[in-house]
Amino acid sequence: MEHQKSLTRRHLLQWTGAGATIAIAGVMLPNFGISAALGAELGDGDIGVLNYAYALEQLEAAFYIQVLKTPFSGMQVNDQRILTQIRDHEIAHRDFLKKALGRKAIGALEVNFSAVDFASRASVLGTAEVFENLGVAAYNGAGQLISNTDYLVAAGSIVSIEARHAAAISDLLKPFSAEAVGRGHVDGKGLDGALLPSKVLKAAGPFITTPVTAATLP
Repeated sequence: MEHQKSLTRRHLLQWTGAGATIAIAGVMLPNFGISAALGAELGDGDIGVLNYAYALEQLEAAFYIQVLKTPFSGMQVNDQRILTQIRDHEIAHRDFLKKALGRKAIGALEVNFSAVDFASRASVLGTAEVFENLGVAAYNGAGQLISNTDYLVAAGSIVSIEARHAAAISDLLKPFSAEAVGRGHVDGKGLDGALLPSKVLKAAGPFITTPVTAATLP
């Protein structure tokens, strides 16, 4: 994944590119053409970065809540155990960020999982794998945008858990495979991918109905 080293101060994140797509479990999903004119504005500086992380954690928590609410066909005990732990972690991350933001937190986002077949193990785990690796890249890319060292430490703690999730999901999909140690995501220097908000939100956009803008992130 390409790592951008700078972000224009007034960069506007818009999910309006009709041609943008993301692959989930082998299916190309369209960008739904959501207008960024209305919806959740993430805010400035560290608050903007925290709201960005909060938006992603809302998405992940909602996904795993639905996964466990409507278990896929043939869900094994180990599948359920791991997915339940991941769900609980994502809920904890979501609630932690909401509390840290206080009155500056964006509202609850509306999500759209219509492209996911929750009855299919391959579809659920394929989507989970994309979400977790996207989450790792998102936190890695956002670290350079954080000024408050306490926030940076918290983000570093969360990203390590997201990486554990990514490995666990990869192992469920392909047991005893190199995928679980990051093949395709870790570069030749042993470093994981990093993406800035513009790319992450564009990828996550098809799953979030609420338009989200980050007009003033540093």
